[in-house]
Amino acid sequence: MSSKIQEFMNWAESNGWKITQQTNSHLNFDVGFISRYKKIPDGYLDFLRVVEQCTTPDEKTWFLCENEYNNSSDDDFRWNEFELLSLEAAMNDDQWRSEITTWWNHYMPIMISVNGGYSFYAIDLSNETDTIVRGDEPEFEEIKKVANDLDEFLELIMSNSIVFQ
Repeated sequence: MSSKIQEFMNWAESNGWKITQQTNSHLNFDVGFISRYKKIPDGYLDFLRVVEQCTTPDEKTWFLCENEYNNSSDDDFRWNEFELLSLEAAMNDDQWRSEITTWWNHYMPIMISVNGGYSFYAIDLSNETDTIVRGDEPEFEEIKKVANDLDEFLELIMSNSIVFQ
């Protein structure tokens, strides 16, 4: 585990986040998820190997972890909830639906927030840098870069540069 992940876990616990550590470091993703996202960045895999659940104190923002990606969590929101909402909005427009699916193939959601509206953070898989981006409703696919990588993203959270409450 990277020192930044350990630092974040310590920070999260001391700041009232609900954080549960994995008891088994072996990840076993749902076939549908792993066939879609074949190259998950090592940094996020390291995070998932040690974190089972990670939620802000108000429980309105949470990291997506193995259980969410396997559709086996108790969350009301699925890991790809915002893609599903976009597909629903596209209704019977096959071209638009295809564009939405293609777009989400390049952005793996890692965090969902329902605090003050729906938003997400995702890893940009379209390049080698593993940039973290943010998208908000109603146009989830209109994103902004927030961090160069997971370590920087965790640092921004710990420095309160990204506020969830």
